[in-house]
Amino acid sequence: MTRILLIYPYFKPRYDRSSFRFPPLGLGYLASSLKVCGFHPQLLDCTFLDREEAWQIAGESRADIVGIYSMVSMLEDSLTFARLMRNRCDLLVAGGPLPSCSLATFLDDFDLVVVGEGEQTIQEIVKAYEAGMDFSSIKGLEYRYQTAITRTQKRELQGELDKIPFPARDLFQNQKYIDHWKKRFGYSATTVITTRGCPFSCEFCSNAVFGVTYRERSSGNVLNEVEGALALGYDRIHFADDVFILNRGRMMQICEEILARKMEFKWECLGRVDSIDKATTDAMKKAGCDRIFFGIESGDESILMLMNKRILLDQARRAVEAARAAGLKTGAFFILCYPGETNETVLKTIRFATSLPLDYLSFTMPYPLPGTRLSERIKSKVVSEWKGQKSPLSDHSLIFESEFSEAKIRFAILKGQIQFSFQKRPDSPIILVKKPFEKVTDFLFKIMK
Repeated sequence: MTRILLIYPYFKPRYDRSSFRFPPLGLGYLASSLKVCGFHPQLLDCTFLDREEAWQIAGESRADIVGIYSMVSMLEDSLTFARLMRNRCDLLVAGGPLPSCSLATFLDDFDLVVVGEGEQTIQEIVKAYEAGMDFSSIKGLEYRYQTAITRTQKRELQGELDKIPFPARDLFQNQKYIDHWKKRFGYSATTVITTRGCPFSCEFCSNAVFGVTYRERSSGNVLNEVEGALALGYDRIHFADDVFILNRGRMMQICEEILARKMEFKWECLGRVDSIDKATTDAMKKAGCDRIFFGIESGDESILMLMNKRILLDQARRAVEAARAAGLKTGAFFILCYPGETNETVLKTIRFATSLPLDYLSFTMPYPLPGTRLSERIKSKVVSEWKGQKSPLSDHSLIFESEFSEAKIRFAILKGQIQFSFQKRPDSPIILVKKPFEKVTDFLFKIMK
């Protein structure tokens, strides 16, 4: 039997801003797709390992085929694993968001690069390997053959999501995730994804794997998976869809199904501000929803247009207020110092964000993900590749020439976080320094280079 190892090369960053940790759903889907074909893959999740431990486990696996997941923040570790396993396995396969949009980066270190959704592709790769066949007839691949680069026919997206096997959660380090969450929050949560793709085209967002499409799973299929996930000991579900509440009718069906099955669990999701109303939030709350996150991104209409967000600030405020009125906790994400911004638009974003009734607020610096329109727009200004956290104030470093220095961007993020802390403590005496703080830091921000 062919030995298959799937590697998730995530290691805790030095400056770890996020408390959220979730199992690698993408590799879980690949593993379950292999299982239905009679294969028995191993999954190496590095989330709770140091690099030396992970390298040793991979090196001792005796795998014939090694598949390595990659995204921008994992590139260096993905390539390190590939070079480690180069002479220890027969076939190295790269997959995930970054390989799908930046293939050339992987062609020197991997035998095959998977483009797009990988469930059927990985099945066909293993079958071809066992049969001693070449890979030219397998859709969705790019690879180097002798001196030429071969790209096979494009893989069609899976139309009927209910036919895809649930992720192989038995291969996840469930107890370690549960322990991590309970230590940090007092409860545990895991992810479920109920749709694939996003029909919108925000300038900064990458749709390298699922494309600019929108495909849904049925409510019954979703909740069958939820029941299985909860049976492993998790308390809550984080629905990881890009646009979970886009289809209000389907959202209502899921809520009704939860109540019909008498399921009692808390859940949270991501949503667009133009896809929510009072009836939806009330139904979500009744069905156990605890929190909703919105990607608002800017507090200035002109910057929202530049980002191609296709939302309005009035919609954002109404959505957050509707969620709060229904008793839901609310969170929002904003990007500060986006290419094309001015001092005033950045300050408007901070003021707008900190005026919303939010329980969670994230400010980040812009990052031009490969394959995005933002990346194309500023490609002549890019001066370095991804760099991990140098500060607890941001997930990454500034990699392009910007109107704002990295120090100024970090100052804006810190300013926003402090102003948000004032907003969360309206009855504290510290609120007396809110206005003076804003005025002084507004002035400092404007004069910074």
